[in-house]
Order: sequence, then C-alpha cells, then structure tokens
Amino acid sequence: MIREINFDGLVGPSHNYAGLSPGNLAASHNAGKTSYPRAAALEGIAKMRANLALGLVQGIFPPHRRPNRGWLESLATDPARAAPWLRAASLSASPMWAANAATVSPAADSADGRCHLTVANLMTMPHRSHEWPETLAQLRLAFAGPAFAVHGPVPPPFGDEGAANHMRLAPAHDAPGVEIFVHGVAGGGFPVRQHAEAGRSIARAHKLDPDRTLHVAQSEAAIAAGAFHNDVVAVADGLTLFAHEQAFADPAAFYADLRKLLPEIQIVEVPASVVPLGDAITSYLFNAQLVTLPEGGQALILPAEARETPSVWAWLETMIAGNGPIRRLELVDVRQSMANGGGPACLRLRVVADPATVDPRFLVDNAKLDRIAALVEAHWPESIALDQLADPALWAKIEAARTALLDLLGLTELA
Repeated sequence: MIREINFDGLVGPSHNYAGLSPGNLAASHNAGKTSYPRAAALEGIAKMRANLALGLVQGIFPPHRRPNRGWLESLATDPARAAPWLRAASLSASPMWAANAATVSPAADSADGRCHLTVANLMTMPHRSHEWPETLAQLRLAFAGPAFAVHGPVPPPFGDEGAANHMRLAPAHDAPGVEIFVHGVAGGGFPVRQHAEAGRSIARAHKLDPDRTLHVAQSEAAIAAGAFHNDVVAVADGLTLFAHEQAFADPAAFYADLRKLLPEIQIVEVPASVVPLGDAITSYLFNAQLVTLPEGGQALILPAEARETPSVWAWLETMIAGNGPIRRLELVDVRQSMANGGGPACLRLRVVADPATVDPRFLVDNAKLDRIAALVEAHWPESIALDQLADPALWAKIEAARTALLDLLGLTELA
C-alpha cells in the first residue's frame, strides 16, 4: 500500500504580487501587478484533478493565517501600522508552494523504518520565515501516526528550504533509495537559500545511511540565472534524474557517484546548447512533476509555458520520440502561480507512505475538490491590487475565507 502522495498547497485568498523574493525573477518581474486569487486557487485545484485522473494519490495543505497578526505583534506592530513591506510579508500566500514545507525521507531509507519529515525554516526570506510554525502544526496533524516522525526546523543560521533542494532515486517507492541534498555556495549576486549543513543535519535526523546519501553543490551559474531552488533546474523520480547541463557545480563527479550507487540509473541531461539556461528557468521546464504512473512508465507534468518556449518544446518533442524513460507529457495551467515564481513542482510536497496512515482530512478526491472549488468561488477575492493590501476590509475577507475552508475540511483546530 506504499504510494507516493502529492500534497498540494491550496493557493490562499491573500495571493498577491508584492515582489518579496530577490532572485526569483518571475516574482520580481511581476511585482506590483494585480493578482487573481480565485483564479489561482482554481488553477491549483484543476492541477490536483489532473493528478487524480492519472491515478495518483492527492493531498492538500490549507493556507495559513493571513495577515499573520501574531508575527506582526512579535515585531511590535499590526497590519494597520506596519511598514508596507512588513504588511505585505504578513499577507504573503507563499505557503501554497508546498515543496518548501519540509524535507521528506521515506521509511525505506530510514534506519528506524519510519517516514521522517523536517519542517523547513525558510529563514532566508522574511516573508517566508514565519511559515514554519503553522506548517509544523499541519504536518503534526496530517502525519500524527506511529509510521511518521515529524521534526522541528534546522536552527539558524543554516537556511533550509525543504524538498525543493532534495531529490530521491530508488527502484521503487517502497525500496531503499539514494537521497540527494543540494546546497548553494555562491549566488552571483542573489542570496543562496540552502545551506550545506542543513542537509547534513536533516540526513542525521532522518537516520539515513551515510553511504547512500549525497550532498551536492548547485552551480553558481544556475543560481545567478534565477534558479533559486534546485527544483528549477533538476527533478528526480524512480531511477530517472532529469536535469539541465548547468544545474550542478560538478556534474561529472555527481553522476559518477550516482552510477556507483545505482548502476541502473538513467540520467536525462538537457544540453545548454539546445535549451539555454534562461529558457529552462523562464519556462520552468524542470519545475515539473516527474511521476511514475500506476500502469508503469513516467510522465512529466509541465506548466503550459513549456509549450510556449520554442527551444523547450522542440527538445521535449525530440525526447518523447526517443526511447528514454519519460514517455508522456501532461500540461497544466498554473499561470497565477508561475507569475509569482512557482511551477507545478513548487506547489506539491511528495510523501511516500501508506495513504491509510495519513489523517484523511488532508487527502482529497474529486468530490471533496468539488466542495473546495465551490467555496473558493464564493469566498476568495477575485483580484488584489497592491494598494489593497492596506485595506482592513480585504484582511477581513481573507480571514473569513480561510475560516470557511477549515470548517469545510474539518480542520478547525488550525483556526
């Protein structure tokens, strides 16, 4: 019964474009534009439906409290008096990017036979640094059973941004695998978000075999080009690593280590001469969900922008025409998330476990998604212009929308 469960963060009613994330080129480019929270949430729900249609198991994480009044109180202010950037940070809907919620190691990799989750501290960016307490509360509810061990965050100053900088390769979801922690060293003028010591700390906490755990540096060129997380330039599933040629600081050494541990691995590397790094990042080619289908074979769940980038789509068509491990392309429309710097992979956290061991309130089927979509239609703001972030009426609407969702999900203890 061990399955890979994709937990998507539902886009919250405060979704806005405040441009709070230096190094995230999409977020910076769209700063100040009008956002559409209702459309964004419905796009995310449609992506979850598409996963269900593929036969995948789907979960959900609800949005956090916004504005985060408790965080502002700890700074001796409130939404009405806070500096505009602090107010915007307190209203950020960034918990929707569940890939940054935690790092997850399946039971098959852990010495104690439990699935381990470590909540990410997200300390590099102020607007994300206050997410972890509420994320931790959700994780401790969803994974409360004895099959799981849920850990608090890595302490400062070691920045950790979760599964966006972590990959796993294994012959099957329930088989022992190789876990890869990717860290940054230099960012070419942008902040490096993942510290090497964070990965080492998590590997120890998760009781991983050191001989089957790799710590790899991301290339400075990738970070400088806007690959603020590894999952913008590489993704792994099963025995397939799909990566850009410029993803890693020393790809030859990394690939050699992988082949020693997993001789059957298939490395699908996209050459920079065919798909320039900039095209890969703007199209979010690698911020795709690479999944193993129930009937066998692998599919790549891509943002619609991949088809709109000529170099990317030409390369994908050539790949599919060959005999490689990725045999199917699925396009999803998550434009509102993309405009704020997060593609399909950013929106989900993978957890390999028996779904029966997960709190069912965090799992969804089409009927539950119908109810959530109806609630979003009724309660989520249609649009938010940047100057509206100072409007108390908007704060009240956002808070009421989240309360209604928690009531629907039966998760009122998170209120």
